[in-house]
Amino acid sequence: MVAEILHSGFDGLRLTIETDIPPAFRERLSAAKAEAVETNRESILDFGGIALGVRRSGGMAFSAHTGDMGAEWYFLDPENRPANNPGITVDFRAFLLATGGLRAAQEHLEACMRAFGILYGENQVRVTRTDFAIDFLAPWFEPDRNYLVLPPKTKAVEFTGPSDSETHASGTRVTGLRAGKGESRQLVIYDKRTEVIEKGKAGWLKIWNANRASMGKPALDIKDPDQSRVWRFELRMGRKQLRERFDIRGWDDLNAQVGDTFTDFCERMRYCIPTADRNRARWPTHELWRAVTQTVEIDLHENIAGVLPRDVKDANREEHMRMLDRQLLGLFISRAAASGVTASDFSDFLESHVNALQRASDEHPVPLDERIGKAAAKYRWV
Repeated sequence: MVAEILHSGFDGLRLTIETDIPPAFRERLSAAKAEAVETNRESILDFGGIALGVRRSGGMAFSAHTGDMGAEWYFLDPENRPANNPGITVDFRAFLLATGGLRAAQEHLEACMRAFGILYGENQVRVTRTDFAIDFLAPWFEPDRNYLVLPPKTKAVEFTGPSDSETHASGTRVTGLRAGKGESRQLVIYDKRTEVIEKGKAGWLKIWNANRASMGKPALDIKDPDQSRVWRFELRMGRKQLRERFDIRGWDDLNAQVGDTFTDFCERMRYCIPTADRNRARWPTHELWRAVTQTVEIDLHENIAGVLPRDVKDANREEHMRMLDRQLLGLFISRAAASGVTASDFSDFLESHVNALQRASDEHPVPLDERIGKAAAKYRWV
């Protein structure tokens, strides 16, 4: 059975910025929010040439957006900002990413930050989530959780609607499958056609048909599910994977290595074809998952470093330890020579001198944990 790829690209990107909004912008946001509360509807704020839809919600903060081709913005009030919380959170809209990719998102952020008068540096940006999606025209397909091969302790859930409410499908057509956790690594497979119809997201139909037209194919008949059923495979990378495993923080890291994160994703989660083999790792990969993997490789080939930052850091650390060992050995040999120790007595000298050094460390006026901490702070292993 053949599946046609109607669209592939980034579908989600969230980041935080550790800075505060300036007083003039805060004053206008506060006034717009007060108007939204009074009128019980969104208030439009034009600031620096950027139109912001400011909501009445947000608690002590400000919740706003810059439209379907922009982003969701969450500004903490600098006068009521909790300690250690980033001042700004930006969640880019799917249509902006689908049509312009990461570059459009970065340009939108920079344009808005200039307009709002917010100063910040690359070191203040933290990427907390990024999603990559592939839309397949595959009316014959229906997801099955038993076809998933997942890392240990990964949970899979089926649901029967496009919303976030999840149920185990029973006695009805399964319309979606979710596996993993959003803060780490998560796979979502769902009926995108149904979502487009129910939520009125006609922009996706426009994108799909434009892609088909470029290949000389007719537009989809969205009213006929047997001819227009579209399944989305959405790969979500959360904060724990991006920061802790791949050390991705800001734009530079994201542009250089995001391809590595999704390549790794495709290796750790797979949608397969079950066989009688009890070892699920040997199950053959489903054709749609092969297409997912190939699409990630092709679309993100410019964003692949080919090596994990942790591997580089480990290699640097190991080489540094080898260098220190060589220095230690050289110092011990020099110390032995100064003491008139011969080669045959060197082993006994090492043992006795290490004990002497241990006593000297115990008698040092600065606690050992403080000295080790100071030495550790010198190394970033980059």
